[in-house]
Amino acid sequence: MNEHNRDTRLAAWIAEEQAARDRLAAPGTLALAEVAGMAPLDFFDAIGRGELPSPPFGQLLDFVPLQWSRGRFVFQGTPDGRHYNPLGSVHGGYIATLLDSCMGCAVHTLLKPGQGYTTADLRVSYIRALRSEAGPVRAEGHIIHVGRSTALAEGRLYDVDDRLYAVASTTCLILDMNGTRQNREVGVR
Repeated sequence: MNEHNRDTRLAAWIAEEQAARDRLAAPGTLALAEVAGMAPLDFFDAIGRGELPSPPFGQLLDFVPLQWSRGRFVFQGTPDGRHYNPLGSVHGGYIATLLDSCMGCAVHTLLKPGQGYTTADLRVSYIRALRSEAGPVRAEGHIIHVGRSTALAEGRLYDVDDRLYAVASTTCLILDMNGTRQNREVGVR
């Protein structure tokens, strides 16, 4: 990619992230019953339009939901010194969190109202060190399979130059969120 194309792509990524941030509402959670009654894409669309609270964890690690469709989800963030480990690179937990989030949300996009999910297994392969100089990174998750009780997804973390930093896969358990025990919960994590 030549420098002009890179600069154009980088500017587009930054503008798309800022537009997403501008639309997001303050962080918060919803009652489980409210989430359970919504179609998944309606849920994410309402978050993206700022009609529902944004995920608190995204604010903590400074990443935002950027794009979603059936079976696909993309988060973007720009790691900085707050995300570093003592060795001078971004902590692997930051990378794993972005990948877990994009894959889990990709699973969520294909669930039925009343269903939820939880990560049962997360496998991350780190390819190269990530540093703040990389600029914004995207974590993109795609569905491999959704069954009655489990779902499989894969994800990748890359920068504006398409440099790959990590790949991951997950197995998620599909849950019935309408169950009596779950409805006593005060919020969704």
